[in-house]
Amino acid sequence: MFDFIPITEYTAIYYHLLLIVTLYMFMQSRVYFIEQVESVKATQNLGYILLVFTLLYMGTRPISWAFGDMGTYAEGFQKIQLDPNLPVKTDVFFGYFTRFCAGLMDVNTYFFLVDVIYIIPCYFFAKKYFSEYWFIPFLMMVGSFSFWSYGTNGIRNGMATSLFIFSLLFYQKQKWLMYAIMGLAYGFHNSLMIPIAAFLVSGLYKNPKIYLYIWLAAIPLSLVGGGFWESFFGSLGIGDERVNQYLTQNKEYQDQMSNTGFRWDFVVYSAFAVFAGYYYIIKRGFKDEFYTHLWGTYMIANTFWILVIRANFSNRFAYLSWFLMAIIIAYPLFKVKFWDDHYKNVGRIFLAYYLFTYFMFLKS
Repeated sequence: MFDFIPITEYTAIYYHLLLIVTLYMFMQSRVYFIEQVESVKATQNLGYILLVFTLLYMGTRPISWAFGDMGTYAEGFQKIQLDPNLPVKTDVFFGYFTRFCAGLMDVNTYFFLVDVIYIIPCYFFAKKYFSEYWFIPFLMMVGSFSFWSYGTNGIRNGMATSLFIFSLLFYQKQKWLMYAIMGLAYGFHNSLMIPIAAFLVSGLYKNPKIYLYIWLAAIPLSLVGGGFWESFFGSLGIGDERVNQYLTQNKEYQDQMSNTGFRWDFVVYSAFAVFAGYYYIIKRGFKDEFYTHLWGTYMIANTFWILVIRANFSNRFAYLSWFLMAIIIAYPLFKVKFWDDHYKNVGRIFLAYYLFTYFMFLKS
């Protein structure tokens, strides 16, 4: 659909356009209160335009190795079309999903459907939990660092995390369905066992201060421990063989990783959501069972990543918490007014949030 755009500029255009939208919304926040009728209508209309654009732009992108593993997924899809009986070895739900699609559609339609599953849960979540103010949280989600990458490159992981977000729609009621969808997410990518386990633990033990202390302690433990934690968790047999290879510094995977080591820039980025939860829950006394549960989930999953930060493809472990970051930062802002000039501060927050994404894009 957008074949006229040079493949070398395709990703850049996404980030540039989101910058324009974010700057526009920031300027709006300086002029209008977000609850004003004019502002609500304008943002909702812009929200639907952004939703359709993101679905079409990401979902109908050219099939190219320029998007990383997209080429691998395309080859796998075509192999299944030639031999529908190819065995499904890992991530079984994703495997059978791909087999089902291979019998009904071409590879372009397949990638569009993949991104529908990736993007639409974010929209549903924003609509349910933010009501008429859904656009800014949705903008933050699709403008998150790595959101584009996990819709075009780490496709299985991206779909699985979006299914996790979708499951949260049933948090208040039908919890059996919520856990069933989490199980489906695990079947799409086995690494989801980390946020799912974190969610279960956070639901049983609800002390935000303890999670904060554990997260802070993980930083020096990781610095001092070096590669100990990767070897330790790898020896436990966590997840599937691919995950264990990432943890145990397998040379085949290490050669593919361009930047391993202790990533202070990523730790600082992770700290945005850590500080947000600390400020809302501990400092300002924000009481919301769902939010406290979700922040605990983020803290546990992110702590695990900090401990294994030197692992190959460390960013893939980081994304198992990062996919919740926009929600963690935005949720209380639309439930309680924390400051006299609350919505101007909201504008500053979502601008700063996207500027980090944009800076990291320019840096890459």
